[in-house]
Amino acid sequence: MKNIIAFLIFILPAYLYAQPSPSRKTAVIAYFMGNAAEAKKYPLDKLTHIIYSFTRLDGDTIAFHYPNQDKDFRDLIALKKQYANLRVMVSLGGWGGCEPCSPQFAKPATRAAFAASVKRFMERYGADGLDLDWEYPGIPGHPGHPWMREDVENFTALVANLRSVMGGRYELSFAAGGFGKALDSSINWKAVMPLVDRVNLMTYDLTNGYSKVTGHHTPLHISGEQKDGTDRCVDYLLTLGIPSEKIVIGAAFYARVWKDVPATGNGLYQPGVFKSMVNYKDFDREFSTANGFKVFWDEECMAPWSYSAVTKEFATYDDKQSMRAKVTYLKSKKLGGIMFWELGGDTYRNGLLDEIARTLETGK
Repeated sequence: MKNIIAFLIFILPAYLYAQPSPSRKTAVIAYFMGNAAEAKKYPLDKLTHIIYSFTRLDGDTIAFHYPNQDKDFRDLIALKKQYANLRVMVSLGGWGGCEPCSPQFAKPATRAAFAASVKRFMERYGADGLDLDWEYPGIPGHPGHPWMREDVENFTALVANLRSVMGGRYELSFAAGGFGKALDSSINWKAVMPLVDRVNLMTYDLTNGYSKVTGHHTPLHISGEQKDGTDRCVDYLLTLGIPSEKIVIGAAFYARVWKDVPATGNGLYQPGVFKSMVNYKDFDREFSTANGFKVFWDEECMAPWSYSAVTKEFATYDDKQSMRAKVTYLKSKKLGGIMFWELGGDTYRNGLLDEIARTLETGK
């Protein structure tokens, strides 16, 4: 650890560019798993970034999962000719996609070789940066994936390697869990944040597929029943002295649905069995009044939910009202922006991305 700290002290003066300018445009970042033909159906002029998801760690090298991803990524990069202000990045990992990260990134030689491969990747494709989505350093993540407490130190060293090799030309960000254990135990925030452009807080899935009791999966505020929320993440980082401009909050363009949920409290904070995920573009069909669904709003958490007393199903999600609340919040806190999973879940027009842009522009 002493070697890492010494290295950080050595390179920090050269990387003051990692400190965002207060005048920098609010980031609107879409994670995206599709191709350019699909992406062009959305209002891309309202985005600052697309993060193509995902790549993998192949030994000590960044690599695609499938051969067709090479063409898909090249086609996304080509969109920058039409959208001059659009930045196209690539993400490594994802839930279930970083199984070798703990053992491989424990090796200094692998970290160095990986950083070099990322720079080659950026130059080959004309990409704008890398987003690390290791879920999660130092704590249990995907069932069966290896992890160790030393991951936290190794993640810091990995970020230092990447920044040293990538220099100031390319952006570097990472996705971080929005729940308490990830905040407290997964990242050395004070060592990592000076080296990155931003952290993308995954303030969704806070009630997830392993939860046996319903709750909000992407609430703005915590409450007596809701222990994790966007404000807890943001306040935690601000208390550590992390620059607000480097903090990006998350939104969900999908719902999580539970079945066998009793009607008490209209299904909120009740026992149930996780059923499925539903994209925003399918809400009208899946959560229709014909299926008995009614929409409710939690004023304390600033979060919606739907419940059907007919089917005994509960759905938690973001909608236009919660999107307005999140954008208003990030502006009040002078945060770096908002990101969401995933662009392909939105409607092509008048969807959640449009609502984000409208609220940023009008303030309401």
